Amino acid sequence: MLKLTGINIEILEWALDYSTQGAEIAAKFPKLNRWLNKEDYPTVRQLEKFAKATRVPFGFFFLDKRPEIKLSIPFFRTMKEELPFSFSPELIDTVKIVEQRKVWLKDFLIQSGADKLHFVGSEKSNEDYIEIAGKIKAELAIDDLWASKLPNWEYALNYLIEKTESIGINVIRNGIVGNNTHRKLNYKEFRGFVLVDDYAPFLFINGNDFKAAQMFTLAHELAHVWLGSSAAFDLRQMLPAENKVEILCNKVAAELLVPEKQILDNWNTLKNEDDYFQAIARHFKVSKIVAARRLLDLNLITKKDFFEFYNEYITSIPKGKKENEGGNYYNAQPLRIGKRFANIVITEVKRGTLLYRDAYKLTGLTATTFDEFEKKFYKA
Repeated sequence: MLKLTGINIEILEWALDYSTQGAEIAAKFPKLNRWLNKEDYPTVRQLEKFAKATRVPFGFFFLDKRPEIKLSIPFFRTMKEELPFSFSPELIDTVKIVEQRKVWLKDFLIQSGADKLHFVGSEKSNEDYIEIAGKIKAELAIDDLWASKLPNWEYALNYLIEKTESIGINVIRNGIVGNNTHRKLNYKEFRGFVLVDDYAPFLFINGNDFKAAQMFTLAHELAHVWLGSSAAFDLRQMLPAENKVEILCNKVAAELLVPEKQILDNWNTLKNEDDYFQAIARHFKVSKIVAARRLLDLNLITKKDFFEFYNEYITSIPKGKKENEGGNYYNAQPLRIGKRFANIVITEVKRGTLLYRDAYKLTGLTATTFDEFEKKFYKA
């Protein structure tokens, strides 16, 4: 049986790291250590299986040096020293899935005679975060105290998603790659990403992230749309990367959720509360973590105070409480696909302008699950 002696062992090692599931994959290939030590070599069939398991193209194993895996959009990391050699296949595949949806939706909207979204990139040359936040609120038809009228911050998050989709922006909240529950997204790698487009912008929120942080991610992403800048980001400790646009997006997000004037006008009263983080969170219907982030922005607390609170808050959240998609496969789909996008796809299938097989591909559903999802979800 022909052995592939010409493979690059260095890339074999890299593939294990790249897969993010090295230990599990190694267990499936008992001869892997012998390959790595050049005591033996895989056959074509064995290498094909290894390539599939690690999600690395077969031809990569014969390259002279490690491949540089790139995203199609800029990636901004808060801590530069932790910039990865390459990005996880989960992140790369997720961006590809959303890009495919964007391409189809844009073509559909143009063919349908839709107008460009006038607000996309409209503030590209503006650096006034208060003014930008004001324009976003005006477009969303919300005022400075929009969230204070709602029951709680979780309700406010869903409300903000609904308002965002109502103006033509598509929102996806998912903690896995498509519908593959074996491929979880790492919120420490990225909290979200934005694909800016004049017709079909998409905002992606990592559903595996703490729900308390997801509203800030969404607000940050809205700022990206107004500034016309696609990007992925990790917002480590909710701090932006050292990038002009990222810093501005964070300021806009903070102003959108907790207006500067409102917090300063009420600070003398709020600071006397036993738990002023909770008092602010309750008043503005944001999470405590967003409240603390806003106080840091306004220099009302120190970085030391913020990091102490942040670390204590994160460790206090029970494991497994980051993502909540209703506990049901079909309840999860509107979030994983995006309500607005799913409704458009189903509508076009019913009209006969989109083939079912294409709808399956766009949504990541099978014939059976698409039919069931259509019955449960579709609103004419």
